[in-house]
Order: sequence, then C-alpha cells, then structure tokens
Amino acid sequence: MMARTRRSRRSYGAGEWGRNRVRVFPDPKTGLYQMEWRENGRRLTRSLKHRDWARAKRQADRFAAGFIDAAGGKKEAQPEPLTLERLFDIYGEEVTPTKTERVRHRDRVATRMFLDLLGRDRRPETLSRRDWDRFIRERKAGRIGPSGKPVSNRTIELDLKFLLAVLNWATKSRDEEGRLLLGSNPLRGLRTPKEKNPVRVVLSEEEYRAMLGVSRRVDWRFHVALVLAHETGHRIGAIRNLRWDDIDFEGREVRWRAEHEKTGYEHVTPMTGEAVAVLEEAREANPGSGEALILPAPRDPSVSIDRERTGRWWRKAERLAGLEHQRGRGWHSLRRKFATDLMNLPLKVLCELGGWKNARTVLTCYQRPNNGQLRKALDSRPRVRALTPGQSAGVKRRETARRIP
Repeated sequence: MMARTRRSRRSYGAGEWGRNRVRVFPDPKTGLYQMEWRENGRRLTRSLKHRDWARAKRQADRFAAGFIDAAGGKKEAQPEPLTLERLFDIYGEEVTPTKTERVRHRDRVATRMFLDLLGRDRRPETLSRRDWDRFIRERKAGRIGPSGKPVSNRTIELDLKFLLAVLNWATKSRDEEGRLLLGSNPLRGLRTPKEKNPVRVVLSEEEYRAMLGVSRRVDWRFHVALVLAHETGHRIGAIRNLRWDDIDFEGREVRWRAEHEKTGYEHVTPMTGEAVAVLEEAREANPGSGEALILPAPRDPSVSIDRERTGRWWRKAERLAGLEHQRGRGWHSLRRKFATDLMNLPLKVLCELGGWKNARTVLTCYQRPNNGQLRKALDSRPRVRALTPGQSAGVKRRETARRIP
C-alpha cells in the first residue's frame, strides 16, 4: 500500500496512520516549522529550525519513507544529516540576530553566496582546500556576489572569516540529542587572502578645516556629525545613532551603546569643548530629550540618518571645499586622524577614548606617523659630534700609541 499524504494550509502530513505518520506545522510563537510523529505510543516533536515550507515538506516525506523497514516494522529514527543549508539556517536563527544590522546583512549575503556555490545539500565535513580556493577565484572574478563585480582581498577575507566562524561554532554546539553538529572544522588552518597595500587614508588637518568650513552648507546634521567624528574618534555608525539620553552635558560625557559599536563594547568617554558646543547647536536645531535621536532622518524623526546619506553628504562637502575625491578618504579617515593626532598617549588611554578593544588594531590599521612626527622623533635622538678627517687621524694615532708597550 502506498503512503498517503494530506496537505492543508496549516500542516502537511506524510505516511500512514498507525505506521509511519509524520506531520509538519509552524510553531505559532516562533514561526519555525516543527515535525511530529509517534513512537511506542508517545508523541514526539522536534523543531526543524527554519521557516522554509517547501523544505519542511521534503523533510516530512523523507522521514516518513525511512521510518519503517521492509518488513513493515518501525526502525529507530536516524538523525537527519547535517547539510550546509541546515547549518547556515541554525546559525542564522541563533547567532546572527545577536549582531548589528550591518553585520546581519553581511551574514545573509555571504550565506547565499556559499550555498549557491557549494550546494545546499553539501555536507560541511566534505569541504576542502579546493572549495576554499574556488570561492576565492570566483569572488575575485566577480562571478559570484551581489554586485557582480570583482572585489578586493579584504572583502573576500571577511566572507571567508564568516564561513570559518560558522564551522567553528558548529564544532562547539550540540543538537537536541547532545551530539556535536560538526566533529571538526575541515577548513581550519587555511589562510585568507590579504591586501598587500591596503588603502588607509588619514584626513589631514588642512582637509578637515576645509570641510568644516563648508559643512553647514551641506546640512546641520552633517556639521554636527563631522565635528563629533573628529572630536571623539568614533565610527559614523555610532554617531548616527546617538540619542539625547546618551549625552551628559553636566558631566561632559557621552555614552556609546554596545548595539551601535562594531566591537559590541559599551563605554563612556569625556567630551571636548568643541563636542559640547556642537551638541548644543544640535539641540537648538532639533530640540529633544530622552530616547529622541540627535541626528534624525530629514523626513522621519523616528529613524537616524542612514549610512548612504552620510556618504553623499561627505562627497558633497569635498566638492564644496574644492577637494579632489580620493579613494579611502571618508568618515573612517577621521578615526585614523584621531588615532594619529593622539599618538603620544598611552595605547590603553587611546583605546578607551576611541572605543578600540585591541591595541594591535590601532597600531596596524589606524596610526600613521606624518613627516613632521618622524622628524621630531629624529631631532629628539641624542646626538654624537662628528669628527673631521684630521681629528679622526689623530684619534687613530693615539689609539695605536696606547697599544705599543
């Protein structure tokens, strides 16, 4: 007798009643699909940990087909093989939501790329160096990815680090039966491509002053953001999302919330007089308190100005200031200027001021000594008076005379 199936708008059933009946349905609270079956008179349920209806029905059919043996008796249900699609689904449901919105978006884009290239039903433990190298070649050539264009080694590095993070997480996470999702990371130890000459521009003092002079002509929000980026050294993403509750005018301090920091590090830093003055100016242009945004979007005060708008404002300010656009000279060049201007501070103090968790990152990616600092360092070195040729000959004769008995 062939297995009967029943389809409805709320659930999908596969198999025969009393033998291998399996049902899948969405959990009303989470929306994740659940699988239900009976074993030794007990009703068992497990979460499929995804919201793909077509996939849930395929899983029900496969489970029902494998639930009974050739003799018609029940056999022990085997765990569903872990595929790349299922692994990324689990990671996306449990880990990705803890990240910032920008990183969540990057996780989703990378997931689609890896599944399209490597295969949704691919077993993670079968990944090898060939898959690693193939991804690098295809990504460099622009044959995969949302833009359809070649990308830098830095972008590829971020993609591959995400894949490694997913595989490493799977080696430490267990399923409902206590089994590790993945015994080991098959790609462990492989090196990601590195940029040989990364572009890390430091905004000069002259360039900053030129942009500051035209900043109000762009928008009052741009002027406030520019000054805060220069005075605090923080990322534009954290500045865009500042709220009035984060500002302590009396104590001259600002709180940086963890959810808007790339490192997830919540901290409080003091403010300079320039930062306080520009925030007072912002309060006149946009009166508010509590959870109200300091820099709201022009048309919707309930949301902050978006990243694309701040980028357009930056380029407009460059044009107004008469600066030729330079690749890498954007909001982050102000963060590098902050680290470089305060190079004489102890690294621990600088990290606290700018929100860096790793001092090595400051040294390798942010601080760039300029020619004046290099000359000052040389000038501070103890000097040794050079001898003339005649003096040198005289010293040599005296040294020789001392050695003759």
